[in-house]
Amino acid sequence: MTSVSPTHAENSTELLLKKYQMMADQALQQHLPTLDQTGTTLESAMRYAALNGGKRIRPCLVYATGAALKAPRSRLDGPACAIEFMHAYSLVHDDLPSMDDDDLRRGNPTCHIKYGEAMAILAGDALQALAFTTLAISLRNKVPADTIIAMIDELGTASGVQGMAAGQAIDLQAVGNILSLQDLERMHTCKTGALISASVVLGAMCADHVEDEIITQLKIFGEAVGLSFQIADDILDVVGDTSTLGKPQGADIAMNKPTFPSILGLEGARQHANNQRDRALDALGGLGSGFDELRALALYVVDRTN
Repeated sequence: MTSVSPTHAENSTELLLKKYQMMADQALQQHLPTLDQTGTTLESAMRYAALNGGKRIRPCLVYATGAALKAPRSRLDGPACAIEFMHAYSLVHDDLPSMDDDDLRRGNPTCHIKYGEAMAILAGDALQALAFTTLAISLRNKVPADTIIAMIDELGTASGVQGMAAGQAIDLQAVGNILSLQDLERMHTCKTGALISASVVLGAMCADHVEDEIITQLKIFGEAVGLSFQIADDILDVVGDTSTLGKPQGADIAMNKPTFPSILGLEGARQHANNQRDRALDALGGLGSGFDELRALALYVVDRTN
């Protein structure tokens, strides 16, 4: 059996990411509003928030899942954009002075620093609405109406009181408090894991006749990838630097937030990230080589440096 060197595997994953990132960026450009439709800076702020760099992990997961299940490319662009618009909205609002109060995002001024707090709030609101309209309109006449409704439900559930918004609310109230590992995992399963899990589910829903068992496997995969992603973020907040991270290093420590390193220590957090990565890979057990792109992305989120 031919072995694959770690360097070769890393290069392959980088090429995979670049391919899907380019696809996502092209699709985002098409679905974002053009400038000056309202005669205000709203559209500019929306485009700034959505196109201002980023790893595009969530769109990559949509594309990789769709490819694994042989979904037509024409169905994947809309869901990939929808999930990224929702993510971009969450970052704009998270960065606000009343939330995490961050001045730097992806190496650039945050949306409220560049456009003002009020316009940033409106840009986030509009991006959230655009996520749903993009999902609905882009799939019209491409998949059954019931499937579109189910996808809208998936995105809404992952973003709202059972998902991302709940996780952020828990995060805000956890500042200065000591959380158990179970409570911290619950917070990030909502805040980060829910939208990442939705990314793979939406990609799967773009395919024809996917078995419920595979959807269940993908949900477990997504939840585990989401947790490993967040643990890696917490570790990088301790060991990274601002220029590499593109956001202030040590921000969580400065705000006295509970994190995986604060509970488990750095080495314990690294091991926990690896355990979640392994849980993600185990969730794909029995699925063929067509899912290798998802496996590569699960490895990447733990080993990344920003």
